[in-house]
Amino acid sequence: MRRSIVVFAGLAVAGSLVLGGCASNKPKNSTPTTSATVGAVSKDQAAIDLLPAAVKSSGKLIVGINVPYAPNEYKDSSGKIVGWEVELFDAWAAKLGLTTTYQESGFDNIIPSVKGGKFNVGLSSFTDNKTREAQVDFVNYYNAGIQWAAPAGKTVDPDNACGLKVAVQATTTEETEDLPAKSKACTAAGKKPITIIKIESQDQVNQSVILGQADALDADSPITQYAVKQSNGKLVLAGDIYGAAPYGLVVGKDAGTLKEALQKGLQSMIDDGTYKQILAKWGVEAGAIPQATVNGAQS
Repeated sequence: MRRSIVVFAGLAVAGSLVLGGCASNKPKNSTPTTSATVGAVSKDQAAIDLLPAAVKSSGKLIVGINVPYAPNEYKDSSGKIVGWEVELFDAWAAKLGLTTTYQESGFDNIIPSVKGGKFNVGLSSFTDNKTREAQVDFVNYYNAGIQWAAPAGKTVDPDNACGLKVAVQATTTEETEDLPAKSKACTAAGKKPITIIKIESQDQVNQSVILGQADALDADSPITQYAVKQSNGKLVLAGDIYGAAPYGLVVGKDAGTLKEALQKGLQSMIDDGTYKQILAKWGVEAGAIPQATVNGAQS
């Protein structure tokens, strides 16, 4: 769900929003912010042997990432990029005897930058889909769905949101595919369209609903659940998870055997329990996968 690299032609955005002076919706101090599991990770020599020579000799992976998207990836109080995906990938790299260097990027620039060789990989809650697979490869590491949230005390049905204002992070799959489809169904039934309020930051998406400037928000299930948890009762979940699809680590098609090495390294983490340990630490184990796959998109 997070983040579509494709912005469909003709998409009409019915609203826009600028927020200022909002209360922070950043993670509380109790949230894990370190990759404590990395030191305990045992290397997998079979996976290491699959690494391209250039990556192996460099000893590191340069990772393109876009923040904030808590709890997946965001900055802690010191400005360090953290999150469950970051901790997972730090351990994943350690399986391969590598370290990680994270470089912030605009979300839409990550795939082109991987293709161009600026980044070895892209890690930013990318939904693996067939359109993206035509450009890059994906090593799948998690299953996420879409889920909505609404202000406390307000009942919102995602399947009957005609006429509502729904906030969403710009260029996400929710903005480019999910909400337009739901809005089109509304107008086809002779009802009012959904007003799609696209906002650059997920934090500001969450605040727009808390402040009453939108009726609901639409995001990836772990993001929505985390926003509700962080809102001190100001947000509630609206409806169940739907449209589950895999998150994938972006790897260039010309990266040699890097994707095979990454797949084997992740499978080693699944097999030895490190993978589930990290997800459980962050409370996102519901999306755990039993097997590491490559290019697992269904559509």
